[in-house]
Formats: sequence, structure tokens, C-alpha cells
Amino acid sequence: MTTTPRRNLLTDVPGLKVGHAEDPRLASGTTCILFDEPVIAACDVRGGGPGTRETDLLDAGRTVEKIDAIVLSGGSAFGLDACAGAQAYLRDQGRGFAIRDIRVPIVPGAALFDLLNGGDKAWGQYPPYRDLGWAAAQAAASGTEDFALGSVGAGLGATTVNLKGGLGSASAVTEDGITVAAIAAVNAVGSATVGDGPFFWAGPYEQDGEFGGMGFPSKMPADGLKTMMKGVQRTSTTLVLVVTDAALGRTHAMRLATMAQDGMARSLYPIHTPLDGDIVFAAATGRRILGDAVTGLARLGTAAANVVARAIARGVYEATALPFSGALPAYKDRYPS
Repeated sequence: MTTTPRRNLLTDVPGLKVGHAEDPRLASGTTCILFDEPVIAACDVRGGGPGTRETDLLDAGRTVEKIDAIVLSGGSAFGLDACAGAQAYLRDQGRGFAIRDIRVPIVPGAALFDLLNGGDKAWGQYPPYRDLGWAAAQAAASGTEDFALGSVGAGLGATTVNLKGGLGSASAVTEDGITVAAIAAVNAVGSATVGDGPFFWAGPYEQDGEFGGMGFPSKMPADGLKTMMKGVQRTSTTLVLVVTDAALGRTHAMRLATMAQDGMARSLYPIHTPLDGDIVFAAATGRRILGDAVTGLARLGTAAANVVARAIARGVYEATALPFSGALPAYKDRYPS
């Protein structure tokens, strides 16, 4: 059994902050998750077209085991510059892996494709994402435990096949007293809702009406299992970070990321196609002892998958439509009741 902490946000795990930076004219942005101290991290990539930075560093057996921050960004491959901006900010603050008198902040990240959403992408010689990464890291460093959801940060320009996407978050406390939380930038090739109706695929996992309280349809609608996908290839990717306060090694963090991927399958249809670059990062702050390394990790991974599903649904539920002709409607606009 799990319970939901008060904020129901990633920051319910102590030891981290979240900052956003975005440009409404660009219709894109960046989100930085900044850890108070370096943490163990891993990742699991299942989409066919990922855009990532420093993910090889997260494999087992690498020399540098801990990271300082993770960046999620719009902008496709251009958006990976946001990691460099966040890295530069952290070095300016004295953070990073020490090599004699030099510090190198370790900032993995991933980007989603939002280049065709109507925003002005004619940025000329210098894409803006490095500056957005600096600003997002600065916002995280000076922020509080609360942060905005919906069309903000990496979720500003995100879309699904039928509704505006966005940035969502959710958290839970396991029966072992371990906190686990997720943040998701939802830019799915498919849909977060069942068929053409208001029900979320993640409905069975919802807590306290966090994305409308609709539940799940008592009978699958006729179009419920119809495969709906964006018409333009390689224009999708859902980015997820799961964080726990449990003490995990790299191998266990990798297993947590693997189990958390099930949350995508519970909340998006279809998922893990050749058309997207879906990824789950997992990080552990190490403030609580997990207990049994096998059953405790199994319970933690199960809860992680659930919070991922809930975070994805919240990202779509909290989104607002972009102010451009032909933009996809937001969930609350299409289903105002």
C-alpha cells in the first residue's frame, strides 16, 4: 500500500529542487532538476529515436558514479545545449566532479521534439537552449519545493496525438516508508486518453482526483484500442525522471528505471515505438535504508511505475493550449466538465 505526500510533486523527495525556463515566442523550454548533493543515477531508453546527453556515463561500471543535475528540454537535438547551460551555471557555483583544482559538473539530459508546434524557431546562429539551461538551473537553485505543472519548462511545447502535452509530477510513500516521485515531460506519439473520450489510461492509478477523478470507463469504447499516432515521424518523446530517497547502488537504480518504464505503458497508447525517444532516468538520494534488497526494490519499482503513470496524466491534465492557429486543444478545454 502507498500513500501520497502533501505536495504530490518530485520535491517530496528531500534533497532536490526543480526549475523551469521557457520562451513563449519560441514555444519551447527547459526544466532542470538540481540535487543538493551528487546522487547515484541510471537510465532506461526504449524509444526508437532518443535525443540524449551523458547517458553512457550512467551505465554500470563507469568511473564517475554520481551526477549533479538532470535536464529535460524541448528543442530536439538543439535542446541538448540546455545541459551545457546548466553545467556552466553549476561550475560557476563551485559544483562538480573534482579533478585537481578543476570541477566538472555532471549533467545528463534528454530532449523532446517540439520544433513544429507553431513557435518561432528561426533563432539564427545561436539556438537559445544553452541560455535556457542556465536559467532553469538558476531557477532551481533559488526556488522552493513547489513548482508549476502543465505548459511550463520542458512541457511548454509538448503535444500528444490529440491533446496538448505538458509537464506533470506525482509522488508516493511505500509501505516501507520510502518516498518515490516522478516528473514527466509528455510529448507522446500516441494518446494519454482512451479513444476520443475524457478517460485517462492512467485512471486506475489516480490518487485524490489529481487529474480529474474520471476513473476508467466501465466498458472499453469502440475506438478505445484504435492506434492513433502523430502523422509526422520522429516528432515525439516522453521524458521521465524518477527519484527516491532510498539508498541504491547503480545496478539497483537501473532496475528502478526499468520497472518505472511500465508507468509509460500504463498511461500512453501506443508507447516505445520507432517514432519516439522515450526515456526514464532514475536517481537515488540515499537518505533512507531500503531494507531487503530484493523485495524492497520490487515494492519500490512497483510504486515508481504507478507514480510515472500518474505524472504523465497530470502533465496532460494541467496543460494549456498554445496560442497559435491550429494548435491542439488542452484537456480542460476539450472536456471542461
